[in-house]
Amino acid sequence: MKKLRFYTRLLRLLAVLGFGVAMAGWVSLLERLKRDDLMALRQRLTRRFLAQLAAALPFRLTLHGQLPDRPMLWVGNHVSWTDIPLLGGLVPLSFLSKAEVRSWPLAGWLAHKAGTLFIRRGAGDSGLVRNQLLRHLQHDHDLLIFPEGTTTDGRSLRGFHSRLLASAVEAQVPVQPVAIRYLRDGAIDPVAPFIGDDDLLSHLLRLLRSERSEVEIHLLPPLDNRDLSRTELTRLAHTAIAERLFGRAAPLPVAA
Repeated sequence: MKKLRFYTRLLRLLAVLGFGVAMAGWVSLLERLKRDDLMALRQRLTRRFLAQLAAALPFRLTLHGQLPDRPMLWVGNHVSWTDIPLLGGLVPLSFLSKAEVRSWPLAGWLAHKAGTLFIRRGAGDSGLVRNQLLRHLQHDHDLLIFPEGTTTDGRSLRGFHSRLLASAVEAQVPVQPVAIRYLRDGAIDPVAPFIGDDDLLSHLLRLLRSERSEVEIHLLPPLDNRDLSRTELTRLAHTAIAERLFGRAAPLPVAA
């Protein structure tokens, strides 16, 4: 029975990936035809694909809070690559990702065609990244960032990199804090986190073989950043997410 469930999930996932490849191919064709700004179209297509991908994964999703009715900079804690389909299926938005993802087989190409912005860690390109984020927000495109800069096992919240929130201050775009939590049998899910030396394929196969688990997504009250510095905004976002996840604020070593 478990084998049948695994292969059924795998076939459904492959069908979703085929749909994603078809959409990415369509975007590639439009690029060659030199269409102008394709970001709005990329985001709409990406939302459809990610919603289907999230539905193909063994999660039961519960959404708390209201979806924003205007463009925002989304700021969330980061547990796994699965955060992306679960959050990206809610509204049309783009992501900021580490540059290594661009080289992942298939997933990197799909992310690129979806309009993902890539950042190289420690590469001294903070000015370029800042301009990319600022331009994105000024064109009224929602953007999601994970300011911890890495994933955790869901039991803690690392410090946020405040420079990633500077674009929201400059563009005067509100920040939408979002807290995501994976639960299995009422406790923190040990299967969902994508951490350490884990690779995407091995992690995906473990997920598909596992029992269905619970995911809670909490959309917290948006933060108005008028008259706030990027450090103050970072502290507010970090505190809001930590209090939702753990019932208390976590220590915050704010990084530049």
